[in-house]
Amino acid sequence: MKTLLLVATLSLVSATALAAADSGKQLYSVYCTQCHGVAGTGKGINAAQMAVQPRDHTDTKEMSARTDEELFKVIQHGGKSINKSVLMPAWGGNLKDDEIHALVGYLRELCCQKN
Repeated sequence: MKTLLLVATLSLVSATALAAADSGKQLYSVYCTQCHGVAGTGKGINAAQMAVQPRDHTDTKEMSARTDEELFKVIQHGGKSINKSVLMPAWGGNLKDDEIHALVGYLRELCCQKN
């Protein structure tokens, strides 16, 4: 019985983690791809007209230098909040904290999980 409960709990945790990752990817698609691009390389449709080029989220070295807290803050409060580009909008009015955490998780997938 304990083994069955443990397996069920682990399955739920895994399903929740997968749902959060899926959610992060969907949110990225809606909120981030216009500037950062579908692949996260910083070459979105708006990038050519921007004075400051969007960050390449696939750059492992650059993204690894940012903490999850910094990424959360910049998504929530915009680029100016961490002394970066004012062109990065604040999404805190549109996104809940758990959605921002899902986005941060997806950013980590883009930068750090190489195929």
